[in-house]
Amino acid sequence: MADAHAAGPFSRWERSVARRYLFAKRKNGGVALISIISFCAVMLAVFALITVMSVMNGFRAELLGRILGFNGHLYAQSPLINGPDRDTIIRRIKAAPGVVQAAPMVEAQAMVIGPTQVTGAIVRGVTPSDLRQMSLIAGNIKQGSLAGFGEGEYGGDTVLIGDRMALSLGVRPGDAITLISPSGPATAFGSSTREKNYIVGGVFSVGMSQFDEAFVYMPLEQAQLFFGRDTSIDYVEIKVDDPDKAIDYKHAVEVASGPGALVTDWVEKNQSYFNALQVERKVMRLILGCIVAIATLNIISSLVMLVKNKGKDIAILRTMGAGQGAILRIFLMAGASIGVAGTLSGLALGALFCTYITPIQNFVEWATGTAVFSADVYMLSHIPAKIDWVEVAGIVTASALMSLLATLPPAWRASRLDPVEALRYE
Repeated sequence: MADAHAAGPFSRWERSVARRYLFAKRKNGGVALISIISFCAVMLAVFALITVMSVMNGFRAELLGRILGFNGHLYAQSPLINGPDRDTIIRRIKAAPGVVQAAPMVEAQAMVIGPTQVTGAIVRGVTPSDLRQMSLIAGNIKQGSLAGFGEGEYGGDTVLIGDRMALSLGVRPGDAITLISPSGPATAFGSSTREKNYIVGGVFSVGMSQFDEAFVYMPLEQAQLFFGRDTSIDYVEIKVDDPDKAIDYKHAVEVASGPGALVTDWVEKNQSYFNALQVERKVMRLILGCIVAIATLNIISSLVMLVKNKGKDIAILRTMGAGQGAILRIFLMAGASIGVAGTLSGLALGALFCTYITPIQNFVEWATGTAVFSADVYMLSHIPAKIDWVEVAGIVTASALMSLLATLPPAWRASRLDPVEALRYE
């Protein structure tokens, strides 16, 4: 024991004693059971925290990517945009730093009538060239094609609709739909509605139900005619190379748009939406962090029982020369091992679950015959998950530290145990 006493902290004999206590059996079966429960609690808590945060990160990334792919990053409105120098102004906007696309657009609401359903829609009028540059639309044509879009008098009568709208209306490419605009020509009795038939040229799917069920794209000239805009537009939709820097490019776009221009960015248009996501993310992190803390507190129970059962052994070790620091480290290693092992197991389980979350979702839906993730409710067709390894490292570190702190009180109590008192009744 002299060599053991002379050995440094966390020496081999301290580790071997801690391992022996950790895997104690026979009469200490109750301690082993509590240790297993503590391990499982920490593992499941870390797994839940990593999974929930990864899914929320995936939600934000998917929604942000689709919203910014479907909509613009900046929107310019100016008195000069509807003047004779519109083309010059749009060329100036396109030449502004960071701008990759500037599309003049008409946007209005209309009623859409199909063979089986009537629904409301947001109609966007764009030029064929600008539509082909919108990769989220042009690259996700599920039925039909862009052929014929913009061809004919005043842009022709071919339109694009979302797949969920096509399903509700009961139409396919080549079928006719009727659009009704509330802003028709003025009469002696007030404004009348305008009604016209259009041909569905293509059906797109961007993966968000709020877009796929509500939007119709028609040629810009046709939209100006149908909604009575004459030759004017509603705004210029601008996309930049880095949406996160849209605010930085805002001033240059304002200058290019001319005096009196009003330029808004995507953050302003969706601020309440993304603020709600951010608040929800912080609250979920706090709640699940508390669950991890509660799970690590179970380690205290197992370690307290272990110290109580090993009182005689502690006294013998003390009388043989083991110092208080050695006893503290032995029980610290025994308790912290439960928390660290549970944390690493939770990390592995969470990473595997998030990596294969789509096959898991497909299997559950196949096994149960029900949609566990309805696009009508959640706007996305699948459960997204994006692992932020920096955040995961923070979760693992916090869980390990909480496990270590939870072992300190019983380990400190064990190191302060009086050998005489412990052996008095033995």
